[in-house]
Amino acid sequence: MSTSGAQADPLVALGELPRVAESVAAVRKAVDRVYGHRVMRRRSNEVTSEAALRGARGSAALAGADWALEEVRRRSDFGVDEESRAVGAALRLGAEAGQLLSVWRQSPLRVLARLHLVAAAARRDGSVGRPRLSGEPVDEPLIELPLPGADEVAARLDGLAGLVVAGGSAPALVTAAVVHGELLAVRPFGSYNGLVARAAERIVLVGSGLDPKAVCPAEVGHAEQGRASYAAALAGYASGTPEGVAEWIAHCGRSVELGARESTAVCEALQRGAA
Repeated sequence: MSTSGAQADPLVALGELPRVAESVAAVRKAVDRVYGHRVMRRRSNEVTSEAALRGARGSAALAGADWALEEVRRRSDFGVDEESRAVGAALRLGAEAGQLLSVWRQSPLRVLARLHLVAAAARRDGSVGRPRLSGEPVDEPLIELPLPGADEVAARLDGLAGLVVAGGSAPALVTAAVVHGELLAVRPFGSYNGLVARAAERIVLVGSGLDPKAVCPAEVGHAEQGRASYAAALAGYASGTPEGVAEWIAHCGRSVELGARESTAVCEALQRGAA
């Protein structure tokens, strides 16, 4: 992603790409539908809690730990093997993200470091919580894109942080998709980049005011669309072409819509007394 040129806010231009405006409008409609549900008036905390659980399950599934929701709900041991550690990391990130909203706009790199510390809590080496150095490996089996060198990682993280701190008028979906896509394209950490990227996407969606109660878990939609679709859309973003970037933003938009649909179903269940 290039941040050069005369355009003060390059994300605004992305919002004008074909299909993106339609995705932004569809997301707004889906979010409004959830927030307009009568259950949200008195039981929004329950919907938020359930969305966090389902979002963590979805994010972990994309990291290779595709557990049933009830398995995630009942388990308390998350350090036995790689899958359980991924699920535990996703749950911790879901809880931590809400505590970092006020810091994100001032210091996004600090937030990313904190997210990785939380995700990789079980690791005992000096790579946790900092961008990788030259020659350090990356464990991210789902993403097969070329791995940028450490210097490029540092430059692109600085560029991304500059965009976040500067703010702008681009739709929240566009900003969230770029944050998510850029973090996965550069994979700044030695592990758990996908989990961190999806947590950062959530922070943008919530902190922007699009989904202030965190009831539209995009992670659910990313998982529902499948790992192959996720990887293909990300490859489009990494290509840097207008068509590829637009496809990635639309994919992220569809994921938010599916997350909103999931929470609408939770609202319906709560209304019926089934949840």
